[in-house]
Formats: sequence, structure tokens, C-alpha cells
Amino acid sequence: MKRDLAIIGASYLQLPLIEKAKEMGYTTHVFAWAANDVGEIAADHFYPISIVEKGEILDKCREIGICGITSIASDLAAITVNYVADAMGLVGNSMEATFRSTNKHAMRNAFFAAGDPSPKSILIDESTDLDGLDLDFPVIVKPTDRSGSRGICKLYDRAGLREAVESAAKESFEKKVLIEEFAEGQEYSVEYISFRGEHHFLAVTLKYTTGEPHFIETGHREPAPVDADTLKRIQEVVPHALDTLGIENGASHSEVKIDENGTIRIIEIGGRMGGDCIGSDLVYWSTGVDFVKAVIQVACGEAPDLTPQHEPVAVESVFIFTPDDMAEFERLQRDEPDRLIRLVDLDLECMGHTTDSSNRAGCYIRKV
Repeated sequence: MKRDLAIIGASYLQLPLIEKAKEMGYTTHVFAWAANDVGEIAADHFYPISIVEKGEILDKCREIGICGITSIASDLAAITVNYVADAMGLVGNSMEATFRSTNKHAMRNAFFAAGDPSPKSILIDESTDLDGLDLDFPVIVKPTDRSGSRGICKLYDRAGLREAVESAAKESFEKKVLIEEFAEGQEYSVEYISFRGEHHFLAVTLKYTTGEPHFIETGHREPAPVDADTLKRIQEVVPHALDTLGIENGASHSEVKIDENGTIRIIEIGGRMGGDCIGSDLVYWSTGVDFVKAVIQVACGEAPDLTPQHEPVAVESVFIFTPDDMAEFERLQRDEPDRLIRLVDLDLECMGHTTDSSNRAGCYIRKV
């Protein structure tokens, strides 16, 4: 049996995937733009091909004869993953499902048609008359096809609307924007893994953010402190929405908001593992399930092994933005080393210059 696995992306987010695949006996073939990322060194074979070059990556994967293809935490990578999987008859999701789960306008339309609870939205492009829009503030302005808090802004009135739309459009690959009603409540993410249309619940994650206007994630906690009734309703809403989008295989990362009345609204769903170390670290520590291993198994056509590997423990991912954040990490390292699981990433050049989730100064995992 071929044991050659393709991995799309080479950043620190992909490193657990590369290392786990090698541990499982796979030869890793990593594709990404050459940028001296850790995955370039960790891979058995690295190909300096941009993750958007689907055709070129497909040709190389056919030449290699891969048995599966996967990625962590990137909508852009998920497009290439499923394109290659579809062309080679490997396990993945259809291109229609991929479009619905990476384009927020297509996602909203699918949710509306299927009755999934989701905020109302308006599609904006360069021809839209912003002055003529009938808007009910507050609203969220966001690109149709980006993740990681890029281009997101909350507005309470028309002041700054044009600027927010232009900013979001610059981040969008298709130069289109959504203006959405603002969903009130606490935000959570919901982690699932699916295999041949069967959805397996893993965890609910509590999300911490910088708050308005840009809502950049500052950390995540698992398990989220939700009551049994709320958890039951989450486990009814999310699988239905996964079916709506057509996500049948692999990890999914669903972002929802729950207001004070218990109303659940789906913000968006990605047909891939969540970033910010949610899938690679938090799920493993908080449930005992090796999520990364399961993702690789599904990509290679095997049913995922969801057997807990250890006793669950409550954990958090914490992001470093400021010198005070760095001082807290150093205090934890010095005074409570047993709580510190690992330092994931550190780039002090980003200190004080964070604009979205892609350029925070660092991240570490700790026990709660």
C-alpha cells in the first residue's frame, strides 16, 4: 500500500500534521510557497509550489502516487486539497461542498434554503450603491472568502461604512464583501470529524477575542463551559448544517454564537480543522482523542480512530500580543511550569503590530 501523503501548507500550523504523519509511517510531501517555514524542514519532501497552484500540485501528486491529501486550518488550502482528491479519486469533499464552505455568500444562501439558523446578509461588490442600502445596525462587514479575522469590522451606523467595505474588499480574493446583521451572544467553535457522511462530535470550544471592531482571537478554551441542554442543541444544529454544505469527510470547524436566550446562530463553517491549535492541541488534551491522526486516517480512506488516548484535561490556547502577554508567559514558565504544555510559536517582531490572526506575536498551550 502506498504511504505517500500530500500536505498543503508549511507553516507552524501544519507542523503537527507533518510530524503525526511521519509517526504513522507516511512519507510526507509538503507543498507551499518557499518562505523558510518549519514545515519545509520537517517534511520528507518539500515542493516550492504555492498552495493556490492546484493544477501544478495535482500533476506532482499524480507523479508521486499519493494515497491521501490533507491540511490544517486554511480555507485556501482546503480548496486545493479537495481539488486534488476529487481528480485522483481520493477521500475528500466535492468541489460544490468546498465552494459552499469557503465562500460565505454561498454558505449563507445554502443555510437560508435549508433552514439553518444563520444571520441575514447582503452581498456587496464594486457596483453596489452603498447609500441606497437599507441596513439595520449594528452590522458586520467581512470578505466573502477569507478567514482568520481578515477584513472584519463591526459598525453601529453608516459612518465608516464605505471605508470598511473597501478594506474588506482588499482582503477578498474575489473582491466581494458581505454586510451581515450582528449576531449577539458568546461565540464558540464546534469541532467534528466526518467519514463518508457520518459526523462525529469532538468538542465545543469557547472563543476569546479582542472584541469589536475586528474580533481577533486572543485564545480558546476546551471544554467550553456549556450546560447539557445547550450541548444537545449544538449537536443537533451543527450536523444538519454540515449536511447542508455537503461536508462528508474530514475535519470541520463550525463557529456559532449563543445569546442569553439560548438561541444558536451559525456564523460560518469551515470544512477543515480549526486553526489556533484547536484541532492539533486542544481537542487532544481536552478529549484524549488524537484529532490529527483521525484527519490523516480519513484522508487515506480509513475510518477514524476516536479512542481516547489519555484522561481529558481542561486546556487553553493563549496568544501573545503585548509585552504584558509575554511577561505572563514567562511568569507561567517560571512559577507554574506544570501548567505549561508547550510554546507553539513566537515572533517578537509582530509585537504590537497585530492586524489579524495571521500576525500575532506568539501562542502557547496551558492547563486551565
